[in-house]
Amino acid sequence: MGDQKTNHIKNYVLDSYALLCYLKDEHGAEIVKELLYEARDGTVNLYLSWINLGETYYIIQREKGKELAAAAVDLIMAWPVRLSEPSAKQVLAAGDIKAKYPISYADAFAVSLARELNAYLVSGDPEFDVLPEEVIKIKPLPRKKETY
Repeated sequence: MGDQKTNHIKNYVLDSYALLCYLKDEHGAEIVKELLYEARDGTVNLYLSWINLGETYYIIQREKGKELAAAAVDLIMAWPVRLSEPSAKQVLAAGDIKAKYPISYADAFAVSLARELNAYLVSGDPEFDVLPEEVIKIKPLPRKKETY
């Protein structure tokens, strides 16, 4: 019976845009915060690919240094988010997506994970605009002027 309840819970995949939006308290951080509360309460499932966590780590390290980047990773790992190690299937699916669409390889991992989980991808990254709705469902975050 527990499985039936899980089927009614929405799945969301966070990408680095969503993580950075929240960590930097940018416009849209409140959307990510609400999803974190819902995941804590068990009303949604949140997922994150290790690839996108690594992307977030290097971006913060470039901007603020290794110590702050490591602290951000520790913080994220304490969130109610299920970290997903890429499987061979996800690696090849990300390769298929990258071959067909002009998005970053890290973004292709977020898409492949969201597709596998029938999840919404939480992002404001304009790179995803090239993907048709049948490829990915987006829960949009507000856009920022600077992109990563």
